[in-house]
Amino acid sequence: MSRRAPGRRPATNKTGPTKSGNQQLRIIAGEWRGRKLSFPAIEGLRPTPDRVRETLFNWITAHVPGAKCLDLFTGSGALGLEALSRGAAQATMVDLSAIATGQLQTNLQTLKAKNATVIQADVQHWLNRQNDSQQYDLVFMDPPFRKDLAAACCEQLEAQGLLSNRAMIYVETESELSVLQVPENWHLHREKNAGQVTYRLYTREQTDA
Repeated sequence: MSRRAPGRRPATNKTGPTKSGNQQLRIIAGEWRGRKLSFPAIEGLRPTPDRVRETLFNWITAHVPGAKCLDLFTGSGALGLEALSRGAAQATMVDLSAIATGQLQTNLQTLKAKNATVIQADVQHWLNRQNDSQQYDLVFMDPPFRKDLAAACCEQLEAQGLLSNRAMIYVETESELSVLQVPENWHLHREKNAGQVTYRLYTREQTDA
């Protein structure tokens, strides 16, 4: 997820910076459990913390194996990589940063992952170019804070036909955003706060349209 959100506290990282100035993330479970991967030390970019990832994947554990995943504002790729490690069938990972996506490609090569696609693009522009070309079972989204991107991207996902009938959509936002506008056929499944972050999991119901 892209971590260029103004106003967030500096990320703490158990492993700290590498000699090159990069940071590291740790995959929690699955095939690559315990693997540590570098990601660029770009201002505002950090992976979803371990405890939040653990909570999220506890929520969706039964839905990950065989799932087609979309990781928007992917940044370090922490959520997409975690899903692949736990048995997701494939992951599409989109971010504007050429530096972040370049490192993510390197990390996927290190892991010998053949079932991931990394796309360097503006997320909203990319969403607008999709039209029922692929449907996803799990979506992870962590847009930059305070830029009114979350609700717009949620609407684009639904309007462009990118979600399977029972898709689950995970969204991180700034905690002061008490209400997130989402499509009417999305239902809030779980919600928690962690510091300055609120994270929500929605389930989608198929519409008659």
